[in-house]
Amino acid sequence: MAGANFWDHQEAAQETIGKMKLSKSVTEPIDLALGVYEEILTLVELGEEMGPEEIEQDLVDSVNRFAAMVDKLEFQVMLGGENDHCDAYLTIQSGAGGNDAADFTEMLRRMYLRWIEKRNFGVEEIEITSGEEGLRHATYLVKGPHAYGWLKAERGVHRLVRISPYDSQNRRHTSFAAVEVQPDFGADAPIEVDMNEVRVDTYRAGGAGGQHVNKTDSAVRMTHDPSGIVVQCQNERSQHKNRAQAIRMLTARLYEMRERERDADTKAMYGSKGEIAWGSQIRSYVLHPYQMVKDHRTTHETGNTQAVLDGDLDAFVEEYLRSKASR
Repeated sequence: MAGANFWDHQEAAQETIGKMKLSKSVTEPIDLALGVYEEILTLVELGEEMGPEEIEQDLVDSVNRFAAMVDKLEFQVMLGGENDHCDAYLTIQSGAGGNDAADFTEMLRRMYLRWIEKRNFGVEEIEITSGEEGLRHATYLVKGPHAYGWLKAERGVHRLVRISPYDSQNRRHTSFAAVEVQPDFGADAPIEVDMNEVRVDTYRAGGAGGQHVNKTDSAVRMTHDPSGIVVQCQNERSQHKNRAQAIRMLTARLYEMRERERDADTKAMYGSKGEIAWGSQIRSYVLHPYQMVKDHRTTHETGNTQAVLDGDLDAFVEEYLRSKASR
């Protein structure tokens, strides 16, 4: 990074910076914990010389800090899966529930963007499809240390229960949305896509994006015929860049499909019928008749629904990863 020509190739430079951040996310907490450990040893030596009452409170504080650091390091080990270090594709899709489901999808999008911001992760919008109300479908590339390791805990069907703002009789409605998460392998993809099996369509991007985006067929949609997987990208001005991004997304989806057969949690994502509806939810957000967010995989819950919808997700993610590690 200190080289004079480091920024001559922007994409390679950004990739290097990402690797540095990943490495620091692993080593810095260890270095900090070791520093506190050395502080404890020094306090113990002082206590032997000056008497324990002179250093008691400082020692208690240091031990408590060290214990909290060790707890975080133990959790960090749970982010040691094969692809946990990768960036992640986050897709949110509306399910059963009509306008309420589309509005719920928009609520989830806001929730995840708030969480991403709190963790100081980077994010790129890949594609977004709005509905008459709310959001039908959106995909983002989330960039940060162990982004996939964190976000994979959110994969599954989410359920909302509330008084519908779209019901003139103010009745309670239940709606659903699905969250999909795949690792972004970059140039190190573990599988190769046979482009002879892929149908490629180009189209004009909709929504915001500037005159060039909206007036040229720069958006790309790819359909993998054997599996039926469809991916699309419209965030770049260049069709060539959108095509390259779509291939990376398709590679990630195909990899996930292969891994799903080995992962019971992922296999059950949509339940036996493959529907984004009843019987397959991983988490419920209840806003009426009481306030509660509950994860059905771990039974972790909170009554502070607004905090969760504002991106306070770490407790849910940590509980899930701990439960997975204990199996």
